[in-house]
Amino acid sequence: MYKIILKKGREESLKRFHPWVFSGAVAQIVGNPAEGDVVAVYGSDGAFLACGHYQVGSIAVRVLSFSSPALPANFWEIMLRRALEVRTAASLTASEVTNCYRLVHGEGDNLPGLIIDYYDGVCVMQAHSAGMFRARRQISDALVAVYGDSLKAVYDKSSSTAPFKAGLDLVDGYIYRREDFKDASAVVLENGHQFDVSWTDGQKTGFFLDQRDNRELVGRYSKGRNVLNLFCYTGGFSIYALAGGAIHVDSVDSSRRAMDMVERNVTLNGFDASSHTGICTDAIEFLRNVPEDKYDLMIVDPPAFAKHRGALNNALRAYQRLNAAAISKVAPGGVIFTFSCSQVVDKEAFALLVFSAAAQTGRSVRILDRLGQPADHSVNIYHPEGEYLKGLLLYVE
Repeated sequence: MYKIILKKGREESLKRFHPWVFSGAVAQIVGNPAEGDVVAVYGSDGAFLACGHYQVGSIAVRVLSFSSPALPANFWEIMLRRALEVRTAASLTASEVTNCYRLVHGEGDNLPGLIIDYYDGVCVMQAHSAGMFRARRQISDALVAVYGDSLKAVYDKSSSTAPFKAGLDLVDGYIYRREDFKDASAVVLENGHQFDVSWTDGQKTGFFLDQRDNRELVGRYSKGRNVLNLFCYTGGFSIYALAGGAIHVDSVDSSRRAMDMVERNVTLNGFDASSHTGICTDAIEFLRNVPEDKYDLMIVDPPAFAKHRGALNNALRAYQRLNAAAISKVAPGGVIFTFSCSQVVDKEAFALLVFSAAAQTGRSVRILDRLGQPADHSVNIYHPEGEYLKGLLLYVE
């Protein structure tokens, strides 16, 4: 077993069960671990603290266990069963109206570096660390043990998420397929609505499951409104708005493939084509040219403007400009659902930039609700950084 010895006084975060060991806390590495090897972490006094995946970078160890210096043989099955129990408690696994959910949410499920999304019997896995990538076949075997015959396939989609390149075969593909499974996409149910999901060609694992609860809230506010869905991807918010009684929905995204999926989802759910318009263009440019008062409900859900702290200041300015444009254009009495999925933009910073954007417009703005991620994107209480999705529901006079 490789060992990581910490500098004196640097063990406190592990004693508080934070799942990261930063490279600056390391005094000594015993042995020569490769990236992704399991290492045991000890304090300067020789006391065992944790074990986890070793990696090169600012985070030296992602912790998998605080109880043993080695992982048990059935570790992956134990952890996946625990994760499934959480989704069962959230009434997702036996639902007649929803058959897609996040099974593993990294640190939120004490499996840092691993994402697994479930789509009606297909598990799509993304590794964000070398350790998780190297364990992908063991994880797949554990998924088969947990789900049994109901598991149709396990698809690894780590090539776009892996922050490591050397020596790893980063080619997406199936790790497991049931003999009768042939598809590379599926029509799934979310709160009774149908969505065509492609895990091979779509963004992330194929669908943004983290907005499920917020999409439902959009549906409750949409009756009798003209809706603009910016950065719409495959139109999740648009479908809920139409189902909620919106007069008309305009969906805007720069991806032609995404817009084709929006139209497919509108048809799947039986909506009149005249009630929806798909617009393939830059969302920010489109908003800049929108006539004032045309829309009385807007969804502003951009991609992450900041993926690391070095980009934070530029991202905050971009979010502020985008929100100022939305607030200035929405009709009086209109509502705006605005979001940031940038992990480095915390809730306080996001609220402050939206405040600044509102002040810039001079309009009267109220916060009706503060929004976040759903239960299957759980947050480890010892790792508050996992609360990455934040949003505000605004009422604009």
